[in-house]
Amino acid sequence: MKAANPFWEGFDQCSRQVVLHTRPNRIVSLVPSQTQLLHYLGVGDRVVGITRFCIYPDSWASEKTIVGGTKRLKTERIEALNPDLVIANREENDKKLVNILKSRGIPVWVSDVKDLKSAVEMILSVGLITDSSQKAAELALEIDSLFSAPVGQTIGTCIYFIWENPWMAAGGDTFIGEMLRRGGFINVLENNKRYPELHPEDVAHLNPEFILLSSEPYSFTTADVAFWRNRLPATRVLLVDGVMFSWYGPSMVLFADYIRSVRSACAENTENPYMDGDNLG
Repeated sequence: MKAANPFWEGFDQCSRQVVLHTRPNRIVSLVPSQTQLLHYLGVGDRVVGITRFCIYPDSWASEKTIVGGTKRLKTERIEALNPDLVIANREENDKKLVNILKSRGIPVWVSDVKDLKSAVEMILSVGLITDSSQKAAELALEIDSLFSAPVGQTIGTCIYFIWENPWMAAGGDTFIGEMLRRGGFINVLENNKRYPELHPEDVAHLNPEFILLSSEPYSFTTADVAFWRNRLPATRVLLVDGVMFSWYGPSMVLFADYIRSVRSACAENTENPYMDGDNLG
């Protein structure tokens, strides 16, 4: 007897083959921005597990099973949910843990988002594998339209920090690096890969015009602003919303408005508050 055709068969963004025999009805998301995307696509009733860093929508923290952090996943908890699809990310999730899930017969689709093009491809692919293609295509079209217009003149050179102790900043081959370019910043670490560690003396030598301190994954504070202002008094130091620079998904439609507020703060020498995330879920 001939086997029924699978619901979907293809490759993820890491060129790994994935076969979904039926439409996924028990989805586990291991990536905060992709969890937000699943909510936006209207498949929340089929999401059964998320990480503790999946903060949008905030109601899911009590409605879904928490399967650990993005790096410290509880594979046994994921298996107990009997998922028919796990959505992961090459950069955010631990490769060994993802491979454990795959070795146990759980379909895992892994994204690899480094720029606008791969972000849009991810959105369309997630729409396809979750049977929500129309909504995904509409979002992709809106993002393409919003990012087609230039934001204006170059602001200046910058370093974008994501972590403290050790101090780690975004290199040019990251999604954050792409958003910095799109926003009009010149990343002084453009030729560096991923997230290089920097000592304060390294930063002084690079002499950026701006230092951007992200709200996540590490939540920088005004104390960190003071730390850098004391060391580099000629450098502007701003706290910025990490979601706007690092989350690939629905929040991207808000980036154009947000970056205008950042550019205004840079030009007018004023503080730039975090963006209210309540409207991101």
